[in-house]
Amino acid sequence: MIITKLIGGIGNQMFQYAAGKALAEHNKTILKLDIIDFHFYEDRWFSLNHFNISSDIASDEEISGFIGKNKSKNLMILKERFGRVLPLKRRKIYYEPHFHFDERFFNLPASIYINGYWQSEKYFNKIISVLRKEFTYREPIEKINKEIADKIQSCNSISIHIRRGDYISNKLTYLTHGVCGIEYYVNAINIISKKVEKPNFFVFSDEPEWAVENLKTNYPINIINHNSQQNDFEDMRLLSLCKHHIIANSTFSWWGAWLSGNENKIVIAPKKWFNEYKADTKDIYPDKWTIL
Repeated sequence: MIITKLIGGIGNQMFQYAAGKALAEHNKTILKLDIIDFHFYEDRWFSLNHFNISSDIASDEEISGFIGKNKSKNLMILKERFGRVLPLKRRKIYYEPHFHFDERFFNLPASIYINGYWQSEKYFNKIISVLRKEFTYREPIEKINKEIADKIQSCNSISIHIRRGDYISNKLTYLTHGVCGIEYYVNAINIISKKVEKPNFFVFSDEPEWAVENLKTNYPINIINHNSQQNDFEDMRLLSLCKHHIIANSTFSWWGAWLSGNENKIVIAPKKWFNEYKADTKDIYPDKWTIL
């Protein structure tokens, strides 16, 4: 059994699920999900229940079999430090060692608890067809979302995702991630407008007022701001229906672009994925995406 720890928003959860599923398939075993941390979040929740995923939630007993019952912070730190020096085959817990793709990942045993973000297509590029099937939606699209979806699919739609919110308001988050500036979006719009005939832009943002004030183009711009934070999966569904994409330094729009079924899609992504956090980010970008 593989157990993967889920934390963060819907995009992070999808990466964690995808890597865990790939490891489980590789080892011919089952995947289960540790969602315990969502009991302690105020603004994050388990979001994968909106998808047709095939993995169940791990029980407290199953989780304890890997990490023990004592969940004190100091003990967990000691376990992490000790676990990092054990041979792979003897480990019960495996912590992501760095941000870029971990070459040892598929040497892990068939019974392990994995803890990390795993933000690279390289972890799951052998099960893409499986994930595209499982990351379909349980709920049918309805009402205003259905109307917008029809409009998106009837034109040369280009998604623009602008992530601000806690990337601005939370000092630590801002220092880590930063935000994509207006220059990035202006350049991306100019590039994609030269390649796509009659582009129609659909903007997804947690700060739609900023988008209205700052995004200027002669082409149509549609601001999508009716879905609540807890219905962010609906925004991801709409975003993924767009034919081309300008993403933010965000796993949310990363997955929206990745899920797009347009074989000839143009995806523009920011070269600067983090602000002050020093990490090798080369593996977060699929090969065909344009890095700006």
